[in-house]
Formats: sequence, C-alpha cells, structure tokens
Amino acid sequence: MLKPINIWLVRMAVVALVVAAAVAAWWFLQPKGLPDGFAAGNGRIEAVEIDIAAKTAGRVREILVNEGDFLRAGQVLARMDTAVLEAQLREAEAQLQRARISVETATSLVTQREAEREAAQALIAQRKAELDAAQRRLARSRELAPKGAVPESKLDDDRAAFEAARAAVAAAEAQAAAAQAAIGQARSNVVAAQAAVEAAQATIQRIQADIDDSVLTSPRDGRVQYRVAQPGEVLSPGGVVLNMVDLADVYMTFFLPTEQAGRIALGAEARLVLDAAPQYVVPAVVSFVADVAQFTPKTVETEEERQKLMFRIKARIDQDLLRKHLHQVKTGLPGMAYVRLAPRLDWPPELQTRLPQ
Repeated sequence: MLKPINIWLVRMAVVALVVAAAVAAWWFLQPKGLPDGFAAGNGRIEAVEIDIAAKTAGRVREILVNEGDFLRAGQVLARMDTAVLEAQLREAEAQLQRARISVETATSLVTQREAEREAAQALIAQRKAELDAAQRRLARSRELAPKGAVPESKLDDDRAAFEAARAAVAAAEAQAAAAQAAIGQARSNVVAAQAAVEAAQATIQRIQADIDDSVLTSPRDGRVQYRVAQPGEVLSPGGVVLNMVDLADVYMTFFLPTEQAGRIALGAEARLVLDAAPQYVVPAVVSFVADVAQFTPKTVETEEERQKLMFRIKARIDQDLLRKHLHQVKTGLPGMAYVRLAPRLDWPPELQTRLPQ
C-alpha cells in the first residue's frame, strides 16, 4: 500500500505532465517568432452592433426572438401596439373622403357659376339690343317732335325708355362681372379642396408609415445580443427593444506601435488566431488605421516617447467567409492579429490559412 507522501508525489507528477503537455501544445500551435516584415498585436473579435428601436412612442405588443437567436435580413423581430395609430388612420381616411366630396361640390359650383356668367352675357346682349331699339325710337321722336308729327309726350316716353335701356345694360354688365368673380372664387375653392385631399392623403401615408415601422425587422443577417425591453413595456420614441450584432461585419481591433503602424497600408493582408481555437488561422484585411495615437501622453518630446505611441488597427474578415461559418462566429473572443507589412513576403507556414471544414 502506497504511503500518503507517495500518493501526493504521484498526483503532483500527473499534474506536471498535464501542464507540460498543455504548454507543449500551446507552444506548438503558436507562431515561433515573426520574421522581418510582419507585425503582431493582441486583439478582440468585435462586430457592428445595431439597436432595434421603436420609431414612435408606444407599447411593445410582442417580441418574436430571444437572446442568441440567429437572424436573417427582413425577419420580423417584434411588433408594437398600433391601436392608436389605426384609429388615427381611420380618422384620416374619413377626412380624405370629406375632402373629396368638397372637391366635387366646389367643381359643381364652378360649373354653376360659369352657367350664370353665360346667362349674364346673354342678358347683356339682350339689353344692348333693347338699348339700340330705344335709341333709334328716341332719334325719330327728336326728329319728328319739332315738326308736330308726334306729341311731346312721345318724345319724353322714348327718352325715358332709352335711359332705362341704358341702365339695364349697365346692370347686366355688372351681373356678368359678378358672375366672373364668383367663378374665380369657386375655382379657388376647388384648389383649396384639392389641397385638403392631398393633405389628407399625406396624413394617411404618414400614419401608414408609422404603422409599418411598428413592425420591427432585422436590417441584415446577425444574432440577437440582448433583449432590452419586454412585451407590455411602454417605450418613448427611439426606445430600444433589441440589440443585435451584424455577423457580416466582424473584425478584430488591436494596437501596434508607431514604427509598425506607419508601415501598414489599408487593404494589407492579416491573419487572426483566436485563443479559443488556436488551430485555425483566419484571413482578414486591414480596413482601418487610426490617425490619432492611443495611450498618448500629454506631451511627446523625445523620439523614444514617440515610439511608445500605440495606434488602433482594424482587421476585417471577408463577408463571404463569414456567411459560410455564420453559426461559428463569436464576438468578444481574444486572440492575436498578424499583419504583413511588406506585400511581397510569404506568410510563415504556421500562419497559412486554416479554416474549419
């Protein structure tokens, strides 16, 4: 039977062997020092986050996804309560119907006023004919009265008839002018009624847009990260219901010192190795180099201090590659980013692309 001290020694030996094996595996899978023309930095996988929010204030009626669910572009994620909006829509539709009736009424009134103008113009023609006849009778009476061929009373009557006919013409012309003015007023009423129709239609379109926006959909492929609200909660305009990550826009952010960052060109090739899966090497492309150093001291006076400045770099993974491995994409994972500073150099064997099947 083994003594307690021997059992303890055996256990320690087993632990030492396990640790040694782990260290050997880690050492075997890690790049063995970078040759000249390459740079490396610690980083973390990140993705663009999108807040799925309510456009207008309202109550959350239902949420159709849970945290961790994968999403497709256009997928319905949640619905807001639209009872108030639907009531406003019915009210706007009634206003539109009333405005259309007003257009018909105003148009009919224009037709009526135009008929009145035509009648006034016909009356003017009639009154002018009467005035012309009265003028001829008066002329004859003026010629015959001095000769005694007609009595003076006839001359007076013809003169009065002439004046009455002239007044009738003036009245008919005034009536025609009033009819013309009424036409202008009626046409302006038509324009106002048509404007009311357009305003009602615009109101309907606005309310319908708000109703459509009450159905929250995914703008692109991704995954639900957080459920910020719950069904039944009342949100203000812009209130967030869900937070999702865009799995088609994934990158690693890392930092490099001044000398190396200054040699990186946008579009340079990069390789990403994650701590959780060191057996894989993921290809990427440098998509961003900060124009302002991070960790910058307040004053930089010496060359040595300038070399300590660190610049933020982004290496973005190709979208087609992400789509092939969509369910394996995880954000927040730490790892290493390697960048080729000279485009003509070949990648070391340990940094050749290796992807899961």
